[in-house]
This record gives sequence, structure tokens and C-alpha cells, in this order.
Amino acid sequence: MTEARAPLLSFRDAGLRWPNGVQALSGLTLQVEPGEFLGLLGPSGCGKSTALRLAAGLERPTSGRVDRVEGVRLGVVFQEPTLMPWADVFDNVRLPLRLAGRRSVEVHDQVMSAIERVGLAEFVHAYPRELSGGMRMRVSIARALVVRPALLLLDEPFAALDEITRGRLDDDLRRLWREERLTVVFVTHSVYESVYLSTRVAVMSQRPGRIVAEVDVDAPDPRDDAFRASPRYAQWCLSLSAALREAHR
Repeated sequence: MTEARAPLLSFRDAGLRWPNGVQALSGLTLQVEPGEFLGLLGPSGCGKSTALRLAAGLERPTSGRVDRVEGVRLGVVFQEPTLMPWADVFDNVRLPLRLAGRRSVEVHDQVMSAIERVGLAEFVHAYPRELSGGMRMRVSIARALVVRPALLLLDEPFAALDEITRGRLDDDLRRLWREERLTVVFVTHSVYESVYLSTRVAVMSQRPGRIVAEVDVDAPDPRDDAFRASPRYAQWCLSLSAALREAHR
């Protein structure tokens, strides 16, 4: 009998009240298992990004707890790429390692590997102003991957992109999740994106945010245009759309 593995990330009745008195989260309870791709779905303003900041340790809960397995390496990708405009792709991706005190010569192969994994090897010396929006987001993902994380947190990273670019990056992210054996938490307000990407989707209520529904998406790979056109995909989208409507109430 295989021994159950501990959750990589746990929200335990977590709440957060901002100093101005706004209750962003209340009673948020959720576990993230090793190796899963969790979609965190909810209406705008429900606290999805706040929950992700708690997961990353950038905020502390004012009630309850948020626990990560000790020593787990963490990568975070925000809605905006937040690249250094004066630095090329290589130096932008190298940033977390430079802040950790590691010299360029020591990490060259590690940085190049991360850049190659997101398909930007030909642009290693390009500057952010020379890149498209989708390419800048790829640089941001490479910067998160360069630390070789076990847990990757993404906060609506593709929301500002056109549908074709967004779909291509969704495919790339699924591929990276499989190849790198990552655990992913992906914040989105898109039902369709959450079903396409995730192995499980957790739906949050209106503020103060909490989990009101969870749906397993047990479709195997490959997930492609045929999957998007399948009755199972449509049924999952309908179920989550109904849960999202309830969350708005």
C-alpha cells in the first residue's frame, strides 16, 4: 500500500482583513496535493490574488493558517511580467539567482535551460521593448522556472493577451507542468481556461473569499482542440459556470 503524501500547500480556515477594515478572505480552506494542477476560479475582486499572495508568503493571514511544506522551492508569476527594461532576457531570467548571490558564470547553463524551455533561446540578448506581450510573459515564466521550483504559483498571467497567444501559452504551460513534474496553482476568472488547464478547479465566492465548490477535471493528455470540442469539456464548463454564478450571489 502506497503511503499518502502530505499536501504541498494548505489553507486552514484562513482569513485576511486589510488595515482599512475590508475582509478579503474568510474561512478559506483548501489543500494542494503534490503534482496537481489546481485552477483557482472566481469572480473579480473575490480574493484570488490575495490567496495566491498568502500562498507565496507575501502576506500573512489575520486568522487561520497557511502552511507550505518546509523547504519547498517556490516560483511566482504575476499578472504583469515586471521585467527590468534595461536588462536583456538572460539577465532578467538570472535575477533570482543573482539576488541569491550566485555568479553569472556559475548559473549560465541553468539560466539558458530555463530560457530554452519557454522557447526563447533565439532572443536571449533581446530587451523587453523588443518583445511581444506573449514573449515578455514567457520571460517571466522562465524567471520563475530558473530556481527549479516544486510549486509554481501563477496569478492570471495570460489575461491581457489575445486569444491565440493565450491558447498557445496555455499549451506550453501544460507541457512544462508535465515535463518538470511541477505542482501548479493557477488563478483565473476564465471557466474555459480553468477546465483546459487544470486537474482540479476550486471555485471562490464573492468577497470575503472562500471555497464554495471543487470540480475534478480528470481528462487525460493530450488536451488539444479536440478536447475543447468534446462533450466532456462542455459539461465541465457548464458545471463550473453554474458554480461561478452561485459564487456571485
